[in-house]
Amino acid sequence: MQMMSFSDAGYSRWVKQMDRVASPDPRVEETVAALLAEVKQGGDASLRKLTLRFDKVKLKAIRLDECPQTPPTSVVSALTCAKENIRRFSKGRMPKSWRMKNTEGAAVGENFFPFERVGIYVPGGSAPLVSTALMTVTLAAAAGCTEIAVVTPPPVDPVLHYAIMLAGATEVYALGGVQAVGALAFGTKSVKRVQKIFGPGNAFVTEAKRQVMGHVAIDQLPGPSEALIIADSEATPAFIAADMLAQAEHGAGSVAVLLTPSRKIRDAVKKEIDRQSAGLSRSSILARSLINAALVQTRSMEEAVEIANAFAPEHLSLQVANPKKWLPSIRSAGAVFLGGFSPVAAGDFVAGPSHTLPTGGAAKSFSGLTVDQFFRRTSVIEYSRRSLEKVRGTIAAFSEMEKLDAHGRSVHIRFEEVSRT
Repeated sequence: MQMMSFSDAGYSRWVKQMDRVASPDPRVEETVAALLAEVKQGGDASLRKLTLRFDKVKLKAIRLDECPQTPPTSVVSALTCAKENIRRFSKGRMPKSWRMKNTEGAAVGENFFPFERVGIYVPGGSAPLVSTALMTVTLAAAAGCTEIAVVTPPPVDPVLHYAIMLAGATEVYALGGVQAVGALAFGTKSVKRVQKIFGPGNAFVTEAKRQVMGHVAIDQLPGPSEALIIADSEATPAFIAADMLAQAEHGAGSVAVLLTPSRKIRDAVKKEIDRQSAGLSRSSILARSLINAALVQTRSMEEAVEIANAFAPEHLSLQVANPKKWLPSIRSAGAVFLGGFSPVAAGDFVAGPSHTLPTGGAAKSFSGLTVDQFFRRTSVIEYSRRSLEKVRGTIAAFSEMEKLDAHGRSVHIRFEEVSRT
């Protein structure tokens, strides 16, 4: 871990580096482009070949048609609890079609329609992310998407498979990595192409989503998980350390940062991380991930907030005496957790808002996944003869300014034709 104070020689340089922009690795970019081209050309045969190469699994069937076995009651209860909170949160912000009259009396508004067919990537690997299944698929189901195709790397964990189906998936495919994104974007004999792709993944999956944008729509480009904690002198070091370790166990690319004006808190958190990490099961992963961690003493709380906004973390935890006082100052974060009893894990698993959030500084431009992203918006415009006549001159003026006389003529002809009849 990096230990730093505002009085250190390299502090200003470190602060400047916190204002980051995610960009693809050229080597990843090149590899992904080649793999996508292979999938586009080879279809199912390429899917099988690449799955054997990367996942070491020989696929008997690409689509999983068998029903998953029901997990123990305690697992089903936990999954159902989380799904209900996510569903209720989504229903609370469902977009609705609407109409109004503009200045001339024309009817204008918007219609919202859910995508008919969406694809969702759910990571597998060493930690089957059942929560990600719930926090993506549940939103698609709540939106009313009729076809929800989920891809996840093989071999598919039985509990993950159950969670995917519980959340509302209509299809599940044993596919991961670039080949899964390619299948959803281009379509193959076994996998029908989708309209939009959702879900997080590793650097190759994220780059694949970036490269297929245009063939299909995508939600965002989330990368490795990250958390930034702002703490004052009244914070509990054990809570902070626990949250940082929880973030670090996602994997070697995860980032955990503490910003506090209290040297005492900073040093105490370091001791707590050393103490708590000794008893955790993913110690080898933590050892690699904590290299990215930083415990930093800032000049003030104000400076900590300023650095946090520049960093734009996926998760931002305000472990301070009065978190609501500082909340209005947080402009760039995927999700904000208020107070010591709001662990990031609650947002990861059960709170309700989706944990699919912008990373790598993207929170300065993007927001987290919400149910309205599963809808298309269509503008609706209806003029009557009377309301069109009121803007006839305005349209003619624009037509002349832009030297597009056919535009102006398309309005005038309506009144000429009416006058003839």
